[in-house]
Parts: sequence; C-alpha cells; structure tokens
Amino acid sequence: MATQMNIPFFNYQALYKNQRDDLLKVMDEVCSRGAYILQRDVEEFEKNVGEFIGAKHVVGVANGTDGLIIALRAAGVQPGDEIIMPTHTYIATAASAHFTGATPVLVENGPDHMVTAKAMEKAITPKTKFLMPVQVNGRTCNMDEIMALAKKHNLKVIEDSAQALGSKWKGKNAGTFGMAGMFSLYPAKVLGCFGDGGLVVTNDDQVAKKVRLLRDHGRDEEGRVVEWGLNSRLDNMQAAVLNYKFKGYPQEIERRREIAGMYQEGLGDLSQLTLPPGPNADGDHFDIYQNYELEADQRDELKTYLKEQGIGTIVQWAGTLVHQFKTLGFNQSLPIAEKMNERYLMLPMHVALSNDEVNYIIEKVRAFYKA
Repeated sequence: MATQMNIPFFNYQALYKNQRDDLLKVMDEVCSRGAYILQRDVEEFEKNVGEFIGAKHVVGVANGTDGLIIALRAAGVQPGDEIIMPTHTYIATAASAHFTGATPVLVENGPDHMVTAKAMEKAITPKTKFLMPVQVNGRTCNMDEIMALAKKHNLKVIEDSAQALGSKWKGKNAGTFGMAGMFSLYPAKVLGCFGDGGLVVTNDDQVAKKVRLLRDHGRDEEGRVVEWGLNSRLDNMQAAVLNYKFKGYPQEIERRREIAGMYQEGLGDLSQLTLPPGPNADGDHFDIYQNYELEADQRDELKTYLKEQGIGTIVQWAGTLVHQFKTLGFNQSLPIAEKMNERYLMLPMHVALSNDEVNYIIEKVRAFYKA
C-alpha cells in the first residue's frame, strides 16, 4: 500500500516557486523601467496571444468579469435584452448580463457539461439578442450548431471562454467564433497570473476599438474621454509575468492532456463514475483540461474519503448552479443540470502533479468503490 501523500487540489505556491528566479528577473526588469500601466509588456502579450489563437485583436483587461461586460457593451447590448447562457457556470457569466442592464436566461447543459444549441433554442423569445456559450473546463461547445442557431435567429454571440485558452472546436480556437470572446487569467487558470487579469478577443475592428475605449475610462487614442468607460486595464507587471509563462503554454496544455489520459486509463472502467471525454475521444474537440470534472456515485462520501487520504477535491462553484441563487431573483427549475450537479466532483488537475501523485489519486478512487 502506498504511503499517504498530501496532494492539494491546486498548488498555488508552485506557480511561483518552480520559476522563482526567472520571475524575479521579469518583475525587476519591469520595475527598473518604471513600466506599470499599458506599457510594451501588455502589447507584446496581446500580440502573442492573438497569434496563438488566430484572433485579429486581443485586449488585456483587469479581470474576466470586466471582460464580458466590456465585450457585451462593445457588441451593442441594450437594457432589457435577454442573453441565453448555461446555468453550469460561474456567477460572473450572469453578472455580466446584469451589469449591462440585460437579463441572463439560464438553460440546461449536455452530458459533457457543455451548453447545447438545442437547450438555447428552447429559451429564445422576442427579447433574446445574445447567446453566451460557456467553454467550461477547457472544452469548447459544438460551435457549428450554436453559430447556426445565432444566424437563424439573427442573434449575436459572445463567448465566455474564461477556462478555455487554447481549446478548440474543429481546429478553431475558443473565443474566436462569435463577435467577441473572453479569457480569464485568474491564478488557477491554465495560464494564470499572480492576481486578477483577463482578455477580450475579437476579429471585428469596430468592436476592438470600442473595447480599448471601454477598458481605459472611455479615452480615445488622443486621451480624450468620448464615452463612459471603466478602469479595467491589464496590469503591466502581470502582463510581463504572463508573457514569460506563455512561452511554455503549449507544454502546460500537453501535460494536462497527459494527466487526463492517465485518469481515463485508470478510472474509465468504473461504472460508478462518468468521466469527461478523454483527450483523444473525438477529432472535433481539443480539450485543454482546465479542470477535470467528473460525475460520481456517492459523491460526498468519495470527497470525504479522498480528503482523509490527503487528496484535495472541489465541487465547482461550491456546488451551486446559477439558477439556484434565489436571492438574485432566479426562480426556475432545470432538473437535468440539478441532477448532474449532485454528482459533480473535480479531481486535482495541474502541472505540478507528478505521475506518482496521479497514480495515487487513481488508486484511492478505486479503493473507495472497491470497499
């Protein structure tokens, strides 16, 4: 029997310690230049991400929530517009609609935990103006069907791709299908900084121009305030750190896919579990495994057992679907999502994990169900 290990769900310290010397050099170089707000580091990072995902415009913002609000405003959202989105998402998705005066309309998700065009179409009303697919867990929705639905009903698409930088559907990157997309750079993301950060991406020149205005107090290139904007600029120090980390980003993704493959091989035969699709499950999806979210029988008991074995797990978003926040005015039933939510559990998924640790997690999950 293996000696008990201590495996946190996410190892925040390793984000820094594993690259400490190089990161200190990066930060010292920025401070030595006195380059703190919208300097060349932000521009270089935006350019590098744009080339990586095939987006014409990438704009750094202070956080992902601001990114969605800015993207919606740049795309022309109006008070009273309805925006269809899945309930299996972070509250920020719905908050972005709320804080633009729009109404979030929540729908079910499919068996792979992604929102479907079918679920969205059922919720369309004359007030519907936007679809907001969420590329959750590092997987991209079937965007062919969602974009066809948008075209059929003359709707705009803004992607919440917070968890999906580098994820693809049929070779096209998450965030690049609709009018605009957003990525989060929160520390726990596959590409995370040491605080908050986000990106808005678009191939539309006019949307990009307005996004750049809105992130910087509504100021144009001459510094004149031409409309109400936000103070939502990606911090230049964070951009420099992200630019350094971005050099190894393809390797980060590949390691996560490798870990997902190990989980698939080690746990795929257990009837008590429903695993996310494996890294080579189909040719249409390229998943980056921001999270490894499975469904488990006796979920709460398994979670407790793994904690006793030194393994950290999480029920995403504290186990609350957005439509279950009654104090925010939601009052609907989504039975498919609710049933799935009773089984959701996330296993550790990050590049600080060793193969021995992954195998230990697999061993303990198997031991629980054998017992």
